[in-house]
Amino acid sequence: MDAFYASVEERDFPQLKGIPLAVGSPKERGVVATANYEARKYGVRSAMSSKVAMLKCPILHFQPPRFEVYKAVSECIHDIFAEYTDMVEPLSLDEAYLDVTHNKKGMPSATIIAQEIKNKILQTTRLTASAGVSYNKFLAKIASDYRKPDGLFVILPNQAQEFLMQLPVERFYGIGKVTAAHLHQMNIYTGSDLFKKTKYEMVQIFGKSGLYFYDAVRGIDNRAVEPNRERKSYSVETTFEKDLTTSFAVIAELYALEQRLWKDIENSGKSGRTLTLKIRFADFTTLTRSYSAELPLLTFDHLHKTAKRVLKRMDYTAKPIRLLGIGLSNLIDDTEIRDIQLSMDFDI
Repeated sequence: MDAFYASVEERDFPQLKGIPLAVGSPKERGVVATANYEARKYGVRSAMSSKVAMLKCPILHFQPPRFEVYKAVSECIHDIFAEYTDMVEPLSLDEAYLDVTHNKKGMPSATIIAQEIKNKILQTTRLTASAGVSYNKFLAKIASDYRKPDGLFVILPNQAQEFLMQLPVERFYGIGKVTAAHLHQMNIYTGSDLFKKTKYEMVQIFGKSGLYFYDAVRGIDNRAVEPNRERKSYSVETTFEKDLTTSFAVIAELYALEQRLWKDIENSGKSGRTLTLKIRFADFTTLTRSYSAELPLLTFDHLHKTAKRVLKRMDYTAKPIRLLGIGLSNLIDDTEIRDIQLSMDFDI
Protein backbone atom coordinates (compact mmCIF):
# COMPACT_ATOMS: atom_id res chain seq x y z
CA MET A 1 0.00 0.00 0.00
CA ASP A 2 1.10 3.58 -0.64
CA ALA A 3 1.84 5.53 2.58
CA PHE A 4 -0.84 3.31 4.11
CA TYR A 5 -1.70 4.90 7.46
CA ALA A 6 -1.41 8.43 6.06
CA SER A 7 -3.53 7.53 3.02
CA VAL A 8 -6.29 6.15 5.26
CA GLU A 9 -6.27 9.40 7.25
CA GLU A 10 -6.44 11.49 4.06
CA ARG A 11 -9.34 9.37 2.81
CA ASP A 12 -11.31 9.74 6.04
CA PHE A 13 -10.39 13.39 6.63
CA PRO A 14 -10.24 15.12 3.23
CA GLN A 15 -9.01 18.37 4.81
CA LEU A 16 -5.65 16.63 5.32
CA LYS A 17 -5.05 16.12 1.60
CA GLY A 18 -2.27 18.15 0.05
CA ILE A 19 -0.50 19.08 3.29
CA PRO A 20 2.61 17.43 4.78
CA LEU A 21 1.16 14.75 7.07
CA ALA A 22 2.68 12.31 9.55
CA VAL A 23 0.82 9.63 11.47
CA GLY A 24 2.26 9.51 14.99
CA SER A 25 2.77 11.69 18.02
CA PRO A 26 4.28 15.18 17.93
CA LYS A 27 5.60 14.75 21.47
CA GLU A 28 9.34 15.04 22.04
CA ARG A 29 9.77 11.26 22.20
CA GLY A 30 7.23 10.59 19.47
CA VAL A 31 8.00 8.62 16.31
CA VAL A 32 6.64 8.92 12.78
CA ALA A 33 4.69 5.76 11.86
CA THR A 34 4.06 6.86 8.27
CA ALA A 35 4.49 10.09 6.31
CA ASN A 36 2.55 11.06 3.20
CA TYR A 37 4.33 11.97 -0.02
CA GLU A 38 4.09 15.72 0.62
CA ALA A 39 5.99 15.21 3.89
CA ARG A 40 8.53 12.93 2.24
CA LYS A 41 9.55 15.79 -0.04
CA TYR A 42 10.96 17.45 3.09
CA GLY A 43 12.87 14.29 4.07
CA VAL A 44 10.35 13.01 6.63
CA ARG A 45 10.41 9.21 6.84
CA SER A 46 8.86 6.36 8.80
CA ALA A 47 10.57 5.55 12.13
CA MET A 48 12.06 9.06 12.28
CA SER A 49 11.75 10.84 15.61
CA SER A 50 9.00 13.45 15.65
CA LYS A 51 11.49 16.05 16.81
CA VAL A 52 13.71 15.53 13.75
CA ALA A 53 10.66 15.37 11.47
CA MET A 54 9.45 18.78 12.66
CA LEU A 55 12.90 20.26 12.16
CA LYS A 56 12.85 19.05 8.58
CA CYS A 57 9.28 20.18 8.01
CA PRO A 58 8.04 22.91 10.41
CA ILE A 59 4.56 22.84 8.82
CA LEU A 60 4.19 19.08 9.37
CA HIS A 61 0.76 18.05 10.66
CA PHE A 62 0.62 15.09 13.06
CA GLN A 63 -2.42 12.81 13.05
CA PRO A 64 -2.88 10.29 15.89
CA PRO A 65 -2.84 6.66 14.67
CA ARG A 66 -6.03 4.55 14.51
CA PHE A 67 -4.69 1.02 14.30
CA GLU A 68 -8.09 -0.67 14.53
CA VAL A 69 -9.12 1.19 11.36
CA TYR A 70 -5.90 0.23 9.57
CA LYS A 71 -6.37 -3.40 10.63
CA ALA A 72 -9.93 -3.45 9.27
CA VAL A 73 -8.77 -2.02 5.92
CA SER A 74 -5.94 -4.58 5.81
CA GLU A 75 -8.41 -7.43 6.35
CA CYS A 76 -10.51 -6.13 3.48
CA ILE A 77 -7.43 -6.11 1.22
CA HIS A 78 -6.54 -9.67 2.24
CA ASP A 79 -10.07 -10.75 1.31
CA ILE A 80 -9.30 -9.49 -2.19
CA PHE A 81 -6.03 -11.44 -2.24
CA ALA A 82 -7.95 -14.58 -1.26
CA GLU A 83 -10.04 -14.32 -4.44
CA TYR A 84 -6.88 -15.12 -6.40
CA THR A 85 -4.66 -17.28 -4.20
CA ASP A 86 -4.27 -18.77 -0.74
CA MET A 87 -0.50 -18.42 -1.09
CA VAL A 88 -0.29 -15.08 0.73
CA GLU A 89 2.55 -14.24 3.13
CA PRO A 90 1.78 -11.09 5.14
CA LEU A 91 4.76 -8.91 6.05
CA SER A 92 2.78 -6.20 7.84
CA LEU A 93 -0.68 -4.61 7.71
CA ASP A 94 0.16 -2.97 4.39
CA GLU A 95 2.44 -5.42 2.58
CA ALA A 96 2.40 -9.06 1.48
CA TYR A 97 3.91 -11.54 -0.94
CA LEU A 98 1.53 -13.44 -3.23
CA ASP A 99 2.39 -16.56 -5.22
CA VAL A 100 -0.03 -16.66 -8.17
CA THR A 101 1.71 -19.41 -10.15
CA HIS A 102 -1.35 -21.64 -9.61
CA ASN A 103 -4.10 -19.09 -9.01
CA LYS A 104 -7.79 -19.70 -8.33
CA LYS A 105 -8.95 -18.03 -11.55
CA GLY A 106 -6.58 -19.89 -13.85
CA MET A 107 -5.17 -16.63 -15.16
CA PRO A 108 -1.92 -17.02 -17.14
CA SER A 109 -0.51 -13.56 -16.41
CA ALA A 110 0.73 -12.37 -13.01
CA THR A 111 0.81 -8.83 -14.39
CA ILE A 112 -2.91 -8.90 -15.24
CA ILE A 113 -3.65 -10.34 -11.78
CA ALA A 114 -1.64 -7.55 -10.15
CA GLN A 115 -3.53 -4.91 -12.12
CA GLU A 116 -6.88 -6.48 -11.23
CA ILE A 117 -5.98 -6.56 -7.54
CA LYS A 118 -4.86 -2.91 -7.64
CA ASN A 119 -8.16 -1.93 -9.28
CA LYS A 120 -10.23 -3.87 -6.74
CA ILE A 121 -8.33 -2.35 -3.82
CA LEU A 122 -9.00 1.14 -5.21
CA GLN A 123 -12.70 0.42 -5.80
CA THR A 124 -13.18 -1.19 -2.39
CA THR A 125 -11.05 0.99 -0.11
CA ARG A 126 -10.47 4.17 -2.18
CA LEU A 127 -6.73 3.67 -1.59
CA THR A 128 -3.91 3.06 -4.05
CA ALA A 129 -1.48 0.17 -3.95
CA SER A 130 1.78 -0.50 -5.79
CA ALA A 131 2.64 -3.95 -7.13
CA GLY A 132 5.88 -5.60 -8.11
CA VAL A 133 5.81 -8.67 -10.33
CA SER A 134 8.72 -11.05 -10.82
CA TYR A 135 9.87 -14.65 -10.46
CA ASN A 136 11.14 -14.41 -6.85
CA LYS A 137 10.58 -12.48 -3.64
CA PHE A 138 13.69 -10.30 -3.82
CA LEU A 139 12.90 -8.95 -7.28
CA ALA A 140 9.17 -8.57 -6.61
CA LYS A 141 9.94 -6.53 -3.50
CA ILE A 142 12.28 -4.19 -5.40
CA ALA A 143 9.74 -3.89 -8.22
CA SER A 144 6.94 -2.96 -5.79
CA ASP A 145 8.91 0.09 -4.63
CA TYR A 146 10.14 1.11 -8.07
CA ARG A 147 7.14 3.08 -9.37
CA LYS A 148 5.41 4.27 -6.19
CA PRO A 149 2.82 5.58 -5.68
CA ASP A 150 0.11 3.67 -7.58
CA GLY A 151 2.77 1.79 -9.49
CA LEU A 152 3.02 -1.52 -11.32
CA PHE A 153 6.47 -2.69 -12.34
CA VAL A 154 7.44 -6.04 -13.86
CA ILE A 155 10.89 -7.67 -13.94
CA LEU A 156 10.94 -10.60 -16.36
CA PRO A 157 13.58 -13.34 -16.04
CA ASN A 158 15.45 -12.16 -19.13
CA GLN A 159 15.47 -8.57 -17.80
CA ALA A 160 16.63 -9.21 -14.25
CA GLN A 161 20.39 -9.16 -14.77
CA GLU A 162 20.44 -5.95 -16.78
CA PHE A 163 18.06 -4.30 -14.31
CA LEU A 164 20.16 -5.27 -11.29
CA MET A 165 23.43 -4.16 -12.87
CA GLN A 166 22.31 -0.50 -13.07
CA LEU A 167 20.49 -0.46 -9.72
CA PRO A 168 22.07 1.63 -6.91
CA VAL A 169 22.98 -0.60 -3.97
CA GLU A 170 20.75 1.55 -1.72
CA ARG A 171 17.73 0.18 -3.58
CA PHE A 172 18.63 -3.44 -2.90
CA TYR A 173 16.17 -4.83 -0.38
CA GLY A 174 18.11 -5.57 2.82
CA ILE A 175 20.81 -2.94 2.30
CA GLY A 176 20.33 -0.05 4.73
CA LYS A 177 22.22 3.20 5.18
CA VAL A 178 25.06 1.70 7.24
CA THR A 179 25.67 -1.19 4.84
CA ALA A 180 25.40 1.12 1.84
CA ALA A 181 28.01 3.44 3.36
CA HIS A 182 30.30 0.45 3.91
CA LEU A 183 29.83 -0.63 0.30
CA HIS A 184 30.59 2.90 -0.93
CA GLN A 185 33.87 2.79 0.99
CA MET A 186 34.66 -0.31 -1.10
CA ASN A 187 33.81 1.66 -4.27
CA ILE A 188 30.63 -0.35 -4.72
CA TYR A 189 27.80 1.91 -5.87
CA THR A 190 25.72 -0.19 -8.24
CA GLY A 191 24.79 -3.80 -8.85
CA SER A 192 27.47 -3.93 -11.50
CA ASP A 193 30.13 -3.06 -8.90
CA LEU A 194 28.70 -5.60 -6.46
CA PHE A 195 28.63 -8.32 -9.12
CA LYS A 196 32.42 -8.14 -9.47
CA LYS A 197 33.02 -9.28 -5.89
CA THR A 198 33.59 -12.98 -5.27
CA LYS A 199 31.51 -15.00 -2.86
CA TYR A 200 34.57 -15.38 -0.64
CA GLU A 201 35.10 -11.61 -0.47
CA MET A 202 31.46 -10.95 0.40
CA VAL A 203 31.41 -13.55 3.17
CA GLN A 204 34.70 -12.29 4.58
CA ILE A 205 33.32 -8.76 4.86
CA PHE A 206 29.62 -9.28 5.63
CA GLY A 207 29.33 -12.82 6.98
CA LYS A 208 26.03 -14.56 6.16
CA SER A 209 24.66 -11.33 4.72
CA GLY A 210 27.44 -11.48 2.17
CA LEU A 211 25.96 -14.70 0.76
CA TYR A 212 22.60 -12.96 0.43
CA PHE A 213 24.15 -9.97 -1.40
CA TYR A 214 26.12 -12.31 -3.68
CA ASP A 215 22.96 -14.19 -4.71
CA ALA A 216 20.70 -11.14 -4.83
CA VAL A 217 22.77 -9.27 -7.42
CA ARG A 218 22.54 -12.41 -9.58
CA GLY A 219 18.75 -12.48 -9.27
CA ILE A 220 18.81 -15.60 -7.09
CA ASP A 221 16.28 -15.98 -4.27
CA ASN A 222 14.88 -19.45 -3.63
CA ARG A 223 12.65 -18.56 -0.66
CA ALA A 224 9.08 -19.79 -1.03
CA VAL A 225 6.00 -17.74 -0.20
CA GLU A 226 4.97 -19.02 3.24
CA PRO A 227 1.24 -18.42 3.79
CA ASN A 228 1.20 -19.84 7.32
CA ARG A 229 4.49 -18.46 8.52
CA GLU A 230 4.78 -19.32 12.19
CA ARG A 231 5.37 -16.45 14.58
CA LYS A 232 8.80 -16.77 16.19
CA SER A 233 8.43 -14.38 19.12
CA TYR A 234 6.30 -11.86 21.01
CA SER A 235 7.66 -8.55 22.26
CA VAL A 236 6.57 -5.17 23.61
CA GLU A 237 8.52 -1.98 24.22
CA THR A 238 8.00 1.61 25.33
CA THR A 239 9.84 4.84 24.58
CA PHE A 240 9.45 7.19 27.53
CA GLU A 241 8.56 10.89 27.47
CA LYS A 242 11.22 11.45 30.13
CA ASP A 243 14.31 9.32 30.63
CA LEU A 244 14.24 6.82 33.48
CA THR A 245 16.95 7.71 35.99
CA THR A 246 16.21 5.51 39.05
CA SER A 247 16.16 1.76 39.65
CA PHE A 248 12.64 1.99 41.01
CA ALA A 249 11.37 3.66 37.82
CA VAL A 250 13.01 0.96 35.67
CA ILE A 251 11.56 -1.88 37.77
CA ALA A 252 8.07 -0.31 37.75
CA GLU A 253 8.04 0.28 33.99
CA LEU A 254 9.41 -3.20 33.32
CA TYR A 255 6.61 -4.73 35.40
CA ALA A 256 4.04 -2.87 33.27
CA LEU A 257 5.70 -4.23 30.12
CA GLU A 258 5.67 -7.75 31.56
CA GLN A 259 1.91 -7.47 32.03
CA ARG A 260 1.44 -6.32 28.44
CA LEU A 261 3.60 -9.15 27.13
CA TRP A 262 1.79 -11.75 29.25
CA LYS A 263 -1.58 -10.59 27.91
CA ASP A 264 -0.33 -11.14 24.34
CA ILE A 265 1.09 -14.54 25.27
CA GLU A 266 -2.15 -15.67 26.92
CA ASN A 267 -4.19 -14.56 23.90
CA SER A 268 -1.87 -16.48 21.57
CA GLY A 269 -2.19 -19.81 23.41
CA LYS A 270 1.59 -20.12 23.38
CA SER A 271 4.48 -19.85 25.76
CA GLY A 272 8.24 -19.64 25.34
CA ARG A 273 11.57 -20.53 26.88
CA THR A 274 13.76 -17.54 26.01
CA LEU A 275 13.18 -14.15 27.60
CA THR A 276 15.01 -11.08 26.23
CA LEU A 277 15.29 -7.61 27.74
CA LYS A 278 16.27 -4.55 25.71
CA ILE A 279 17.42 -1.22 27.13
CA ARG A 280 18.13 1.83 25.00
CA PHE A 281 19.92 4.63 26.81
CA ALA A 282 19.57 8.37 26.27
CA ASP A 283 22.70 8.36 24.08
CA PHE A 284 20.96 5.72 21.86
CA THR A 285 23.34 2.91 22.80
CA THR A 286 21.41 -0.34 23.21
CA LEU A 287 21.90 -3.23 25.62
CA THR A 288 20.18 -6.62 25.28
CA ARG A 289 20.36 -9.74 27.44
CA SER A 290 18.58 -13.09 27.11
CA TYR A 291 17.96 -16.11 29.31
CA SER A 292 16.72 -19.52 28.12
CA ALA A 293 14.94 -21.62 30.73
CA GLU A 294 14.79 -25.43 30.62
CA LEU A 295 10.99 -25.30 30.71
CA PRO A 296 8.65 -22.72 29.09
CA LEU A 297 7.44 -19.82 31.19
CA LEU A 298 3.91 -21.03 31.93
CA THR A 299 2.81 -18.40 34.46
CA PHE A 300 3.11 -14.64 34.84
CA ASP A 301 4.99 -15.18 38.10
CA HIS A 302 7.56 -17.34 36.29
CA LEU A 303 7.97 -14.70 33.57
CA HIS A 304 8.30 -11.92 36.17
CA LYS A 305 10.97 -13.77 38.16
CA THR A 306 12.90 -14.55 34.99
CA ALA A 307 12.77 -10.89 33.92
CA LYS A 308 14.14 -9.85 37.33
CA ARG A 309 16.96 -12.38 36.94
CA VAL A 310 17.90 -11.00 33.50
CA LEU A 311 17.70 -7.38 34.69
CA LYS A 312 20.14 -8.10 37.52
CA ARG A 313 22.70 -9.14 34.90
CA MET A 314 22.45 -5.76 33.16
CA ASP A 315 24.25 -2.55 34.11
CA TYR A 316 21.16 -0.41 33.69
CA THR A 317 21.90 2.39 36.17
CA ALA A 318 24.94 3.82 34.38
CA LYS A 319 22.97 6.16 32.09
CA PRO A 320 19.43 7.52 31.73
CA ILE A 321 17.10 5.14 29.86
CA ARG A 322 14.81 6.21 26.99
CA LEU A 323 13.40 2.81 25.98
CA LEU A 324 12.63 -0.55 27.61
CA GLY A 325 11.57 -3.71 25.82
CA ILE A 326 10.84 -7.33 26.72
CA GLY A 327 10.26 -10.32 24.47
CA LEU A 328 9.63 -14.06 24.59
CA SER A 329 10.86 -16.52 21.95
CA ASN A 330 11.49 -20.25 21.46
CA LEU A 331 7.71 -20.58 21.44
CA ILE A 332 5.62 -23.71 21.98
CA ASP A 333 1.87 -24.07 21.37
CA ASP A 334 -0.97 -24.92 23.74
CA THR A 335 -0.83 -28.69 23.02
CA GLU A 336 2.80 -28.86 24.10
CA ILE A 337 1.99 -26.68 27.13
CA ARG A 338 -0.72 -29.13 28.26
CA ASP A 339 1.66 -32.07 27.83
CA ILE A 340 4.27 -30.34 30.00
CA GLN A 341 1.69 -29.47 32.65
CA LEU A 342 0.40 -33.05 32.74
CA SER A 343 3.96 -34.34 33.03
CA MET A 344 4.64 -31.96 35.93
CA ASP A 345 1.41 -32.99 37.69
CA PHE A 346 2.32 -36.66 37.26
CA ASP A 347 5.79 -36.09 38.69
CA ILE A 348 4.29 -34.36 41.71
